[in-house]
Amino acid sequence: MALVEREHIDERPGPLSEATAGDFIALLKPRVMSLVVFTAFVGMLLAPASPHPFLAVIAMLAIAVGAGASGALNMWYDADIDRVMARTANRPVPRGRVAPGEALGFGLVLAVLSVMTLGLMANWLAASLLAFTIFFYVVVYTMWLKRSTPQNIVIGGAAGALPPMIGWAAVAGTVTVESLVLFLIIFLWTPPHFWALALFKSGDYARAGIPMMPNVAGERHTKRQIFAYSLAVAVSGVLPAALGFASLAYGVLAAALGGAFVWYAWRVLRLEDGDRAMRPAKALFGFSLVYLFAIFAALLVDGLASRLGA
Repeated sequence: MALVEREHIDERPGPLSEATAGDFIALLKPRVMSLVVFTAFVGMLLAPASPHPFLAVIAMLAIAVGAGASGALNMWYDADIDRVMARTANRPVPRGRVAPGEALGFGLVLAVLSVMTLGLMANWLAASLLAFTIFFYVVVYTMWLKRSTPQNIVIGGAAGALPPMIGWAAVAGTVTVESLVLFLIIFLWTPPHFWALALFKSGDYARAGIPMMPNVAGERHTKRQIFAYSLAVAVSGVLPAALGFASLAYGVLAAALGGAFVWYAWRVLRLEDGDRAMRPAKALFGFSLVYLFAIFAALLVDGLASRLGA
């Protein structure tokens, strides 16, 4: 009788997942995904070719899914540190709404699906760039750089800077100087954007043991680095006009936005050590989001105007 009861217990199915559709959507990091999709779309529009509308939509969906896969795999691996950071504690995995294995499987399936779809519907150069982006973000940045060096954001920023190159390659089938400039704008923008956040979230990063610049090199060094990178951001923003693939009007707007970026960074540089309010850092973080969206929106409008004029 005991044996029968034991066998009956062993055959019972395990508990079903209680995760909702909203939890799996949260794994995709929708806000990050929206920025990836937008910059990839700008790269696609600026490329010197006109794709079939249906193929362009499929390519954009594949890039979006690839970005979501990166987010899900990042949340799977980082669940331990997400749990102790106020900014990330409510994510689905640390809150227990999605099991780690579910997040891992979900991310891997989406990653393979996105790369194969982009390769079959666009070209394998774009698919290879997407695969490299996912690998770089998950393995190089999340698993290695993030927990080992204060340069994590500088090097890891390459993953977030690749989407416009992927969009360009999906249409043109090549990588050019113009697409590299789009990459450079985001690559240089990433450190001051995240270091501004790290200044007023340093306690979170310290509890999680993440070696962000303020925790390792100190606030003063971080503020100098932010200002130096902000100067580079301002220069990179006008390169499309300087190289001739954007108009003078774009160049003027980019210069004004770059000047504002430097001004916000100057306020951070002059921030007194030990100021816990960190208002200039918070203002720079907010403006940096506006800056990147405005630069790529201006490139989008400029590109559309050029095509309509032609």
